[in-house]
Amino acid sequence: QVQLVESGGGLVQAGGSLRLSCAASGIIFRVNAMGWYRQAPGKQRELVATIPSGGSSYYADSVKGRFTISRDNAKNTVYLQMNSLKPEDTAVYYCNAVVRRNVEAMARDYWGQGTQVTVSS
Repeated sequence: QVQLVESGGGLVQAGGSLRLSCAASGIIFRVNAMGWYRQAPGKQRELVATIPSGGSSYYADSVKGRFTISRDNAKNTVYLQMNSLKPEDTAVYYCNAVVRRNVEAMARDYWGQGTQVTVSS
């Protein structure tokens, strides 16, 4: 199996910063795209940012210029640096990874358990 373990969430005041981390472990041949999603109470899960194994990252308009996604391929880990946080950034943040478990397997999505980010005004 593949596990994604997130860390770094918490409570912060508006204007503050947090850094989320997500490490993939288990039987992994290759990790393709990695990303972060979030879900606020009463709302659908939405894409925050993604980063491919090579190429340009993508950001939702609501976080452009404030959030930065990065990855360490040697550690199968993705990070989300969140600056200038706003109360509307409050949500559970989920890590996502597209993983091939062996050379013959198709890539599939895996999800972390979620980490709470709360931004107070």
